[in-house]
Amino acid sequence: MDKIHPILKSFIPVVEGIANTFGKNCEAVLHDIKNPQNSIIAITNGHVSGRSIGGPLSEYGLGALKKANFNDNIINYMKKTSDGRVLKSSLLYIKDEQGEVIGFLCINYDISEILIVNNILDSFVDINKEDSTDISQEESFGSNIYDVLSNITDKTLDSIGKPVAYMSKEEKVNIVEILNNKGVFLVKGAVDYIAKILCVSRYTIYNYLDEIKVNEKY
Repeated sequence: MDKIHPILKSFIPVVEGIANTFGKNCEAVLHDIKNPQNSIIAITNGHVSGRSIGGPLSEYGLGALKKANFNDNIINYMKKTSDGRVLKSSLLYIKDEQGEVIGFLCINYDISEILIVNNILDSFVDINKEDSTDISQEESFGSNIYDVLSNITDKTLDSIGKPVAYMSKEEKVNIVEILNNKGVFLVKGAVDYIAKILCVSRYTIYNYLDEIKVNEKY
């Protein structure tokens, strides 16, 4: 805790305050983004996503970190957990004195019960459609970063619809590009993990990433 930036430390009481104000269905999470694998430094009502202190960034958080577009907070987007609950979520960027992003404050409100009773409190569950993704999309939470990594990889492979043994080089490069865009390679050990999944060497994964970077320039 001593190594946490003082500005992030000042947000720890805010986490408890937000979650307790809105009750048991509201999860508030504080992330220190310098360590995506164990980014959670404060969390209240962690039962909403099944996480605790020391847990990793979610799939959405990794994606936000990879895109590094920190101009506007992401407010009122909708996600669906793997067990079918619907969350109304917001991600707020915490910056230091120089304006550099050092953390995320995330709020996840389980609105499943509200939706069941015919959209009671319509104004509360109104979703900003510009920032929202398809409600059917599942969010990849996990008790550790490798659960998140595994979930993202499994979903990506499922979208290809072909066993790895039958994939061409182009298809494997495409998978690596998708995973890279989702922030997977921000995770320590991800290169070795993906190499094992795709049945190639870690050096091949680095070659794929170099090839992707070259193509992005043209």
